[in-house]
Amino acid sequence: MNLFDPTPNDPSDFPQDLPRAEGESGSEPQAYQENAPLAGDPITYAASAPPPPPSSPRRLLREDIRVPWSWGHFFVFLFFTFTSFIVVQTALAVYYAPHQRLSKEQMEQYLLNKPQFLFGSNLIWYALIFLFLYVTLSVLRDLTFWNTLGWRALKPDQTGRKQSPWAFFFSGCGLAVFVALASSQIHTKENMPIEQLFKNRQSALLLMCMAVIVAPLVEETVFRGYLYPLFAKSFGIAPGVVLTGILFGLMHGSQLGWSWGIVALLVLVGVIFTFARAYTGTVLASFLLHLGYNSAIAVTTIISTHGFTRIPQVH
Repeated sequence: MNLFDPTPNDPSDFPQDLPRAEGESGSEPQAYQENAPLAGDPITYAASAPPPPPSSPRRLLREDIRVPWSWGHFFVFLFFTFTSFIVVQTALAVYYAPHQRLSKEQMEQYLLNKPQFLFGSNLIWYALIFLFLYVTLSVLRDLTFWNTLGWRALKPDQTGRKQSPWAFFFSGCGLAVFVALASSQIHTKENMPIEQLFKNRQSALLLMCMAVIVAPLVEETVFRGYLYPLFAKSFGIAPGVVLTGILFGLMHGSQLGWSWGIVALLVLVGVIFTFARAYTGTVLASFLLHLGYNSAIAVTTIISTHGFTRIPQVH
């Protein structure tokens, strides 16, 4: 008799071909009687029933956006980035400030004409950003720095064809030509801050070196290596691409005097860079695009100014 069922088991439910114990007789084998589960036993039923499907299946993430940092790390990074920028700019401004008293506008003009201040502050700031990422990712978490931030080799595309680094580089050059043609049709503000850097040959040469050697490495590591995976993991691939591109364009807004037509073009450039990163799964692709883009701008600028010997007048 089952504890949970008042009716006795039907003898026909037992198999008749099980081996009987020695000297045993009757229709119900002793071995089965000792081991047979009780019909309707909830513990036996729970053990034998298939597990229920999960109520909220976890979304599988692509490998290239499966990063260990969270929004908490992002906000600390944001705070450190802005704080270090202010500290570095203030410290170098005090160091290079002239002895005579100047107004705020005169001081800004004076510092813009000091390549040591302008490029020195940027290099120190970039180094501090890399130091923060290295300490918080590699030292404290024992992770591989470059690989964790998305720097991987180019893999074959979906058709199995090997992707050429030069294809990305020259695509960046073509993108620079397109942006140059489009920006020539856009009305820009006069006396944009970036134009001040072309007032003398030394500043112009340093700007080109920064644009080709330093900027692609730093900006791709921060935007496509650090920010994009966090956005894509949280909001999805397409929103992550667009959001990263918008932030990339806005970062250059102050240099362009917030000429919104040019800023919009740079947002488009940022979206294209981030799309390459998302499509290939590596920052190397967007870096090569960025390198080709900046290199084309540098080469055309050097040619048009005859090696910066004919600096255009700033209005």
